[in-house]
Amino acid sequence: MPTNHRDEVAQLMADYRRGREQLASVQQALRAIAQSMTSADGLVTATVDSAGTLVALRLSDEAYRLRPTDLADVIVHTTRAAAVAAGERARQAMAPVLPADADPEALLTGRADLTEDELTPPTPPLGTPAIRPRAVRQPDDDDETYEDATWMRRGKA
Repeated sequence: MPTNHRDEVAQLMADYRRGREQLASVQQALRAIAQSMTSADGLVTATVDSAGTLVALRLSDEAYRLRPTDLADVIVHTTRAAAVAAGERARQAMAPVLPADADPEALLTGRADLTEDELTPPTPPLGTPAIRPRAVRQPDDDDETYEDATWMRRGKA
């Protein structure tokens, strides 16, 4: 019985397009997430994106009456609460396109199906010298600088 490869290829292409459209839809949903939370006292409002990155911060005039450390604590607590809520919305946006046994949170945090051992960098064998970053020499005030100089000249020397 002959196999119609054109029909198979057409079906594969249709599946690919559907999957691509679903992915685009999820990406749009993730980009649209902007989660705001306001502190219990109403002094701080933090807005984060789907990754929990702070994108806006509003402080009421009364917030400046707090001690700096207290204000910082309120900002951190409010931002964390917004990030948790945004993370839940991101998980909900991704769930429809993931396999039933997939963990949206693990995927969003970059862990996917990796174990803790796979995420931990290997320890170098004993006796391996540690790699140290090279020290960058800071120029002294009286050092010459050649930032605006060039060794290339036009014409004959």
